Amino acid sequence: MKVLQEAKKNFLLKEEHLSKYACLSSDAIRMREEDDDIRPPYFRDIDRIIHSLSYTRYLDKTQVFTRSQNDHISKRITHVQLVSKVARTIGRALNLNEDLIEAMALGHDIGHTPLGHEGEALLNEISLRELGEYFAHNIQSVRHLQFVEKNGKGLNLCIQVLDGIMCHNGEILSPRYEPQKKTMEIFFREYEDSYQDLKKANQNRPMTLEGCVVRISDVIGYIGRDIEDAIMIGKIKREEIPQHIVETLGCKNRDIMNTIVLDIIEHSMGKPYIEMSQEVYQALFDLKQFNYEHIYRYSLTKDDKEYYKEGMNRIYNRYLDDITHHHTDSVIYQVFLNSQIEEYLQNTDPKRMVIDFIAGMTDEMFLREIEIKS
Repeated sequence: MKVLQEAKKNFLLKEEHLSKYACLSSDAIRMREEDDDIRPPYFRDIDRIIHSLSYTRYLDKTQVFTRSQNDHISKRITHVQLVSKVARTIGRALNLNEDLIEAMALGHDIGHTPLGHEGEALLNEISLRELGEYFAHNIQSVRHLQFVEKNGKGLNLCIQVLDGIMCHNGEILSPRYEPQKKTMEIFFREYEDSYQDLKKANQNRPMTLEGCVVRISDVIGYIGRDIEDAIMIGKIKREEIPQHIVETLGCKNRDIMNTIVLDIIEHSMGKPYIEMSQEVYQALFDLKQFNYEHIYRYSLTKDDKEYYKEGMNRIYNRYLDDITHHHTDSVIYQVFLNSQIEEYLQNTDPKRMVIDFIAGMTDEMFLREIEIKS
């Protein structure tokens, strides 16, 4: 017992030297109390996330390009690891809690659908039509980790981790990221409200400075890597990147990442917020617009989009019919519902069950299922 107490002390030793703005293990909040563990709470959450079935499925989920014949094109797993590395680099430089940062970063895209953002848009259309609620991958990440994973028991992650995941949205860029104090009640109110007001949800601020780091690191993790992927498969040429962006950030992923990370560290050291210089912020904003206009808009053809839309709606209706008529030989039972606890089965709308199932699919499973003619 004495040895274990010493081990626990060693785990927490580094927290004695963290920034006064860091979120400590002693601040951690969980919905359900748990037995003691030698691992600090955020460190334990990292383990829970990487051992989850949802984390395994990152391996076959689209980042930007679906069905690419090039094996070097990024998958969702590549992205979350890049975000984790970038965020921990900034966090270590600013003396923040790296365990909290890593848990947020590795879990932030768990709720992403097959086909990336295109799949998310399709599932959002279905959710609005069927449930009158928005679907967003950051909100689904919270739902999946807390209420769907582990057969419906959830992983009981710390609220700080869940909040950083919910507020990670890298689509909304800002020159400054400042945390907002929250209780567990405020966090869940924001989570519930997100289903009704997606615009407001995208503006939610993290409750910790570590969450702010992860939010900007999400952008840094994809912006340059997506360019490299697009060049690799011939979507764009490096020379097409506007010169004023190149002069500030560089034109290669390594230079873009390094420039932004160093700029953030320089302008955020010893401050209760995360900030970029105006010059780097503007260049990053312009680069993000360039990516949308030249990469993301054309990641799928019009025919592909129509094919996937028809397919997603078809399997949604098929699975809903399977639940309604209790077709227990259906894949939604065999792969998903048969292993869920009674509480999930009794308290979840069948339409929500189907959305949970589709959102959790890998690309391979989704493409296989939509090719089945029903």
